[in-house]
Amino acid sequence: MPEDPAPIEMYNAFKTVHILGVVLLLGNVIVTGLWKALADRTRAASTVAYAQRLVILTDWIFTGGGIALIVIGGYAMAGSVHLPLLHTRWLFWGQALFGLSAVIWLFVLLPVQAAQSRLAQRFSADGEIPAAYWELSRRWLRWGVLATLPLLIIVCLMVLKI
Repeated sequence: MPEDPAPIEMYNAFKTVHILGVVLLLGNVIVTGLWKALADRTRAASTVAYAQRLVILTDWIFTGGGIALIVIGGYAMAGSVHLPLLHTRWLFWGQALFGLSAVIWLFVLLPVQAAQSRLAQRFSADGEIPAAYWELSRRWLRWGVLATLPLLIIVCLMVLKI
């Protein structure tokens, strides 16, 4: 960290934004996965449909918001102390793993959630949850775990700076 108090204050402000983003992202990803799995276990169409609507809502607010804060805070923090993003091992791997998680979220999880949401709109009215929903739900859970693991590894990289 820099010796001049002004850059230290700026660095700490960006660090706060970054950590807030991490809390929002990881908190939402983990809690949403758990309560969606618990809602699915009820097999009650209205509960499952309601949980599915909230998955979409919380994903955009907390996952999207967390990602934005992580990116803004992280790059601003690194820039404020002139850390080389591609030549600092823990930053390089953090970005690579973050990108991997983002690819899974964008190209697997969001399309699965959209398909589940369409199905949930139908079965919330008639009460019959189709087998296709359960297959999508299993896929969402498997890929959700795979998208979360890199994020947890990133936390270790950032804290330990390894």
